[in-house]
Amino acid sequence: MAKKRRPQPRAAAVQIKDGEVPVVGAREPCPCGSGRRYKACHGRQAAHAATELVRRPFEGLPGECDWVALRELVPAATAPLTLKGGLPEGVPSVTLATVLPMAWPALRRDNGAVLLALQNDTASGDISRDLADTLQRALVTEPGHPVVAGRAPVDGPRLQDLLDLNAPFEPTVHTGFEFWVENAENATGEVAASLERANAAAIPTARIPGLEGAYWCEAPEKNHLRWVTTHPEEQLLDALARLHAAGTSSLVEGTRLVGSFRAHGLVVPVWDLPSSMGADEIAEPAAAFQERLAKALATDTPLTAEERRARGGLTNRQITLS
Repeated sequence: MAKKRRPQPRAAAVQIKDGEVPVVGAREPCPCGSGRRYKACHGRQAAHAATELVRRPFEGLPGECDWVALRELVPAATAPLTLKGGLPEGVPSVTLATVLPMAWPALRRDNGAVLLALQNDTASGDISRDLADTLQRALVTEPGHPVVAGRAPVDGPRLQDLLDLNAPFEPTVHTGFEFWVENAENATGEVAASLERANAAAIPTARIPGLEGAYWCEAPEKNHLRWVTTHPEEQLLDALARLHAAGTSSLVEGTRLVGSFRAHGLVVPVWDLPSSMGADEIAEPAAAFQERLAKALATDTPLTAEERRARGGLTNRQITLS
């Protein structure tokens, strides 16, 4: 008869704080000493933290509406970024760009300047943390090289930690992607061909001066005004419904409020515009609408039956981009 094995005493678990547990292979024993595999222990917590969606990733940054617009609506734009504590030695500037060639997350120019791309896919549910990680790696990348994609540490800094929150955010919308290369007017060969292809695919877009988050774009049949706002969703929909029921939700004759969409926790109303109406022509009517909207937002009386129907129509036409 075989002898029974005497149970061996379990090793005492090493007391390690969550923030100190190093990352190991998913099937390896967890460094915390629990006896479980990493993927079933602290790796599960790390995976959850990496995928948890941050609803408003740009909240707290100056120009949050414009950050969302450049992420979702604008093909070609740049904006200078100001770092807390100033620029590191050898980095003359840091510039946010909507997109970079070859879908690079970032680029360190030959002169040391950094370009950070906003529209790339990110590895986690927090775009701000992913961009901050890319920015930190770009600052130490060898000049003349792009930055490869990577996964940000779950406890890494966010853009709100790296950028000067007192500095204004001033995007410049471009008609093309010449900002990709220095001296683009002298580009030849494949570089010139790449620029030509990218420029041909870009939808003409313009920022409405003086109105944060408001962007005009040209479409084949109808132009559009898409306006990113920070107003609470329920309050904004009530206000738009009041204006729509009153016949004052359009910007000017020939325009029409057609609905809205959500992007990164913000609501973006959309108007159809005549194809002949340019960005300069819509600026004044949009400013006047902003005043009407402010009054409607300040109204807290219950919606009338007609206003409730208008609100239902707006809600039914709402979609979520991200």
